[in-house]
Amino acid sequence: MSFNVLGIGEVLWDLLPDGRQLGGAPTNFAYHAHALGAHAEIITRVGTDPRGAEILQRIKQLGLSVRGVQQDDTAPTGVVTVALSGCGIPEYTIHENVAWDRINAEQEALVLVRAAHVVCFGTLAQRSPISRQAIQRLLASASADAWRVCDINLRQNYFNREVIEHSLQLANVLKLNDGELAVLAQMFPLEGDVCRQLEALARRFSLRVVALTCGAKGSVLYREGSWSERSTTTVKVKDTVGAGDAFTAALCLGLLRRLDLDDINDAANRLAAHVCSCAGAMPELPEELRQLFNPTSELPA
Repeated sequence: MSFNVLGIGEVLWDLLPDGRQLGGAPTNFAYHAHALGAHAEIITRVGTDPRGAEILQRIKQLGLSVRGVQQDDTAPTGVVTVALSGCGIPEYTIHENVAWDRINAEQEALVLVRAAHVVCFGTLAQRSPISRQAIQRLLASASADAWRVCDINLRQNYFNREVIEHSLQLANVLKLNDGELAVLAQMFPLEGDVCRQLEALARRFSLRVVALTCGAKGSVLYREGSWSERSTTTVKVKDTVGAGDAFTAALCLGLLRRLDLDDINDAANRLAAHVCSCAGAMPELPEELRQLFNPTSELPA
């Protein structure tokens, strides 16, 4: 069975020290979901400028459809300036008043959402009222059986309690990293150790799955009383841009394939580690990673 997987939100150029790379969490997510065998698409918005035209061309080159990519006659295509620390950790300067701040819940977008088995979204693309209202309307139209994944993606000051709370109410899966968990623990508040905090989030927002990534320390998955804790695959880190989005894509394919939590966690860590070992968010995947969720093959040892 071919699964329809959809990312909603920002698309942009990451202006990295080594050059320009296509980016934006939903785009990274869709690329990796497609590479893992899903039919993946994006709902986003670009300007009618050279950067926007280049994004449309690049998305096609990646094997993804552009039918969910809206075009804006007045706002420019988004860019993000990315500086890397000595450990390859990115620091982002996200420019405002760009096309993805004006996503619309137009008919084509509604059609895509209603057909999706997974809809993945974050909080960054909801920084403007226009996109926020559109994204929330789109999510409300998703199938009751769909996985609605909030990859929370807290950036700079582009989030607040109201947006996070509403997003988690719309979601049935939460993916976050350890830094973001610390923000939510203070915001709501959450007590106890990491596992108690994840369980509290799941209970409070009726989440079916919560996934926590902890960088080099590995990851934790929680699903309705069951747990999986895994250490990360050791690699020489080039940069960590897009690794979390790759993890989310693997998580979603694992859920769609109804795999065991440990198998999902192992696969997601393998994919994220590969992305960390490469420059940019969307490196080409070796065949062994592309086959992680092939139902006729087993997970690599």
